[in-house]
Amino acid sequence: DAVAANEASVRVAESHGEHAYHSLLWLEYAYLQERRRAPAASIVRSISHDVATGPTKNNRLRAAFSRATWLVETRGAADADAFHGIDSSGIVVSSSDARFKAGDEVICTSYDFAMAHDGGYAKYARVPADWVVPLPSGLTVFDAMALGTAGFTAGLAVHLLEHNGMAPANGKVVVNGATGGCASLAIDMLAGLGYAVTAVTGKTAEHAYLKDIGAAEILGRDALKLGTRPLEKGVWAAAFDSVGGEQLSALTRSMQQHGLIASFGNAGGIELNTTVLPFILRGLRLIGVDSGYTPMGIRRRVWERLATDLKPRHLKNIVKTIALDQLPQTFEAMLKQETKGRTVVAITGR
Repeated sequence: DAVAANEASVRVAESHGEHAYHSLLWLEYAYLQERRRAPAASIVRSISHDVATGPTKNNRLRAAFSRATWLVETRGAADADAFHGIDSSGIVVSSSDARFKAGDEVICTSYDFAMAHDGGYAKYARVPADWVVPLPSGLTVFDAMALGTAGFTAGLAVHLLEHNGMAPANGKVVVNGATGGCASLAIDMLAGLGYAVTAVTGKTAEHAYLKDIGAAEILGRDALKLGTRPLEKGVWAAAFDSVGGEQLSALTRSMQQHGLIASFGNAGGIELNTTVLPFILRGLRLIGVDSGYTPMGIRRRVWERLATDLKPRHLKNIVKTIALDQLPQTFEAMLKQETKGRTVVAITGR
């Protein structure tokens, strides 16, 4: 069935485009929600239905269709045989690369780690030296994982926006999806640098948590719905968007003159509905934050800042630690939006 579904999806992708691909993304999400494999026949039927009603027709997504079908059929894993865990820190056991030696404390995130290569949920990891960052002075290996990809992404976003003129004197900074790991760390970093941070969340029970980590103001999600005109009142000097979709669209309409938006998430959707007016009349800059393939020079600089001026002051409030065998129930809680902040997985042994 998996082979048949894969072949069918390839045939469909040869003549149809993105609308059908969205169907496969939805099916992968459905698997995560329902905790079951989608039958191959259902995949093919769903693709066929979306293709029949979809407007786009091109050949760009053959590979994407093949991969997406395979993802669903192999329980949503990027590599069904690989260890998962996109972040890891620890001590070098041995190295054939002169840049590292036994005993060095290091960090490994990004690239193909836990995707097309074994990841961090293991006692040992063998990785290309080009992926490895020396642990900066000022961080422990625990701190590095309390930050992880989420912290690196938040730090990179701050770094990029500062290089584009963001400064505390410019006005308020808004962070949406505020209780997530990346957003929580961004709030802590920004507050530590002197910014007036507004946190946007739909979790009313977490207001005290957000205040504790540095939010000066907390708003509900609807607060971003200031109107649907191409340009609404300019409220924010900068924005850190982990949600995408309607919230990102709303932010583009409500930024101040020369406002800055860092985009690094799509929890609320992948669509962006806006106009050119915020860009050509207000000088808005929408900056994508790709933590996966950041050049090593910038990567190391951001990690150095995460150990110094960007180091969150409230990590103990943001992070909790679990054992490896607690991952399944932790994943379930994440899918139910019952978690906040960061979770560090302690791998016992050495």
